[in-house]
Amino acid sequence: MAKATMQTLSSSRESIFYSEAARQVALVVGGSLFVALCARITIPLPFTPVPLTVQNFGVLVVGLLLGSRRGFAAMALYLAEGAMGMPVFNPTGAGGIAQLFHGATAGFLLTYPLVAWLAGYVMEHGRRNFARAAIGGFLGEVVLFTGGLAWLAVSDAFGRASIPLGLYWFLFAEIIKVMMAAGIAAQWQRFRDARR
Repeated sequence: MAKATMQTLSSSRESIFYSEAARQVALVVGGSLFVALCARITIPLPFTPVPLTVQNFGVLVVGLLLGSRRGFAAMALYLAEGAMGMPVFNPTGAGGIAQLFHGATAGFLLTYPLVAWLAGYVMEHGRRNFARAAIGGFLGEVVLFTGGLAWLAVSDAFGRASIPLGLYWFLFAEIIKVMMAAGIAAQWQRFRDARR
């Protein structure tokens, strides 16, 4: 009897473990696919090699909702998918590994795991509200544009022109993206708190 009870408990624990592991994997894969869908919404700008895209909004949402570790994993998976040639990057670039290491947007792309991690980390440590989500999103954007502008300055020979070409034209849109991502994260947190 005791042996049967132990086997049932052990089986129940294994089933819970595998169920939770499957849920975590699904969240990470879903996060990477969400950013891939956001990347499809792209507006090429004639005066800069960097297109206006909803991609970074997706990265912020993933980081704020999934947290630092899962957000980082989702964005690392996203980059791996793109490097393997899957059509997950914005369609205006070269695609595949070329877009990841040679395109004008490579510096932005390579920071995605760090952006998601930082936004998620800030959201995890403290009261999860709009202000905290907005701060996490803003800090994530600082990392994003630091990496992106550094890449433009070094690789594409824009030099000092990298700031007007890669930043000034995007400031207003980025503020909107941060506020929208923060709003979604805060609303989701309120919904979760109400269900408890």
